Amino acid sequence: MTQTIPGRAARDGTGRAPTLPETVSGGHLVAKALKAEGVDTIYTLCGGHIIDIYDGCVDEGIAVIDVRHEQVAAHAADGYARITGKPGVAVVTAGPGTSDAITGVANALRAESPMLLIGGQGALEQHKMGSLQDLPHVDMMAPITKFAATVPDTARTADFVSMAFRECFNGAPGPSFLEIPRNVLDAHVPLEQARLPKPGSYRASTHSVGDPAAIEQLAGLISRSEKPCVLFGNQVWTCRATDSAIEFVRTLNIPAFMNGAGRGTLAPGDPLHFQLARRHAFTEADLIIVVGTPFDFRMGYGRRLSPTAKVVQIDLDYRTVGKNRDIDLGLVGDVGAILAATTAAASSGCVSNGIAARKAWVDELRAFERAAFEKRLPRQHSDADPIDPYRLVHEINEFLTEDSIYVGDGGDIVTFSGQVVQPKSPGHWMDPGPLGTLGVGIPFVLAAKHARPDKEIVALFGDGAFSLTGWDFETLVRFDLPFVGIVGNNSSMNQIRYGQIQKYGEDRGRVGNTLGKVKYDEFAKMLGGYGEEVSDPADIAPALQRARESGLPSLINVWIDPEVYAPGTMNQTMYK
Repeated sequence: MTQTIPGRAARDGTGRAPTLPETVSGGHLVAKALKAEGVDTIYTLCGGHIIDIYDGCVDEGIAVIDVRHEQVAAHAADGYARITGKPGVAVVTAGPGTSDAITGVANALRAESPMLLIGGQGALEQHKMGSLQDLPHVDMMAPITKFAATVPDTARTADFVSMAFRECFNGAPGPSFLEIPRNVLDAHVPLEQARLPKPGSYRASTHSVGDPAAIEQLAGLISRSEKPCVLFGNQVWTCRATDSAIEFVRTLNIPAFMNGAGRGTLAPGDPLHFQLARRHAFTEADLIIVVGTPFDFRMGYGRRLSPTAKVVQIDLDYRTVGKNRDIDLGLVGDVGAILAATTAAASSGCVSNGIAARKAWVDELRAFERAAFEKRLPRQHSDADPIDPYRLVHEINEFLTEDSIYVGDGGDIVTFSGQVVQPKSPGHWMDPGPLGTLGVGIPFVLAAKHARPDKEIVALFGDGAFSLTGWDFETLVRFDLPFVGIVGNNSSMNQIRYGQIQKYGEDRGRVGNTLGKVKYDEFAKMLGGYGEEVSDPADIAPALQRARESGLPSLINVWIDPEVYAPGTMNQTMYK
């Protein structure tokens, strides 16, 4: 394509106007780079600094999902990455637009989600002059991203986008940030001068198997183990390693536990799927293999593992392996590639001997699991008024299908659900991750339903958590993205309230943690969705079914007992 200059005589005597090379703007180069990465959606809240990116996205066929708060845009980009395996992208304006997105970026860092935040900035010629919404974005973002930079020149815009995406997948995934000054974004350069990385040609494979000698060593440890167990964490889903993980446990007859996005790797009812016997296993096992999850507060910093067991840690990030606790063997690389290689390395003798020798160990864990389940079952069937939270999460678990993606957003109520709710398929569990960010629920629903319209999204919110980003319920209505939402409403920030009561006494247990009795069902109706109120436990299941059948974004407002706390809350395990 060429551009003509009308009204100017040609110098070559042909009578035709001279031609110039096709030009392209910075915003259109951003869109071309997103397209090259396979990104089909951006999440955004508009601002004058960034609108040329929208124009480019329209030309490239990239959906522009506009939200009501930049934190929602960033969380949605995080959720998009988790659902699709591709990097999520949020685009926000300068100053408060970028600073509003910081929480979402920080959550993606701790959750190891590959996402790119693009922030606007004043023109370069106004640098340090006090331009509208000027802030030192790169300095602010550097500590919570894997890569943060200013795009210095229009011709290099797409190059910087591809650079940011490479860093998103360097080791354990995470977020990147690019600041693009307005004059860089709006300017046009000849297309032939712009660096446009070719799709599939600017990133290497990350499926590293690591040290082959370590694979052989792990196979040997497994062959000699009588009581092994494995914990599958987030990276099993991040690496799309479900098939390798299943083959690993079934071939080698190893009981498996799952946390975070690793939930659903094995379906409920699988003979090697365990949930409630984890503490017993970690105490009694002679070999504990931890895959794709750090020794952080969720693992008691590694102190909950038997001091006499052999401990093996497999992770994408070298920095994670052996952090907070000594290990007997560490393997760094793609967890799916490592699990597959270990399975292959195990000799046939190891396999047959392992299956025979470990039957008693599997039976021991199954008996412990069954006893723990039966002990809690009366609570799950409770007809108490107000509603026992165990009854609510039990009904949600019964409601889920193989196509239901579960989203948890809250404190105490989601702690309850972590004990009971079991996704039936891999990649069907979404929670904030180790940053513990409240308010991810609506953005995760937005990303999940838009990316996977074939899936049902079921989200459980604490009433405090929903309040943080709940106005974007309207975005779900506007984009026709139905889901089944449940608010466990105790009019309290109960996880904090319990700790205050224990520390300062009942008379100071209601300081700074009590919320109004908000009818979230009416809120949903006001915004064009489906809403229903439930105070009788017998009404939970029918209300969920009506929400499913409504075909609308929905909120079932369930009044739960504010004086009942999850065991994790009562143990204050998050602070230990």
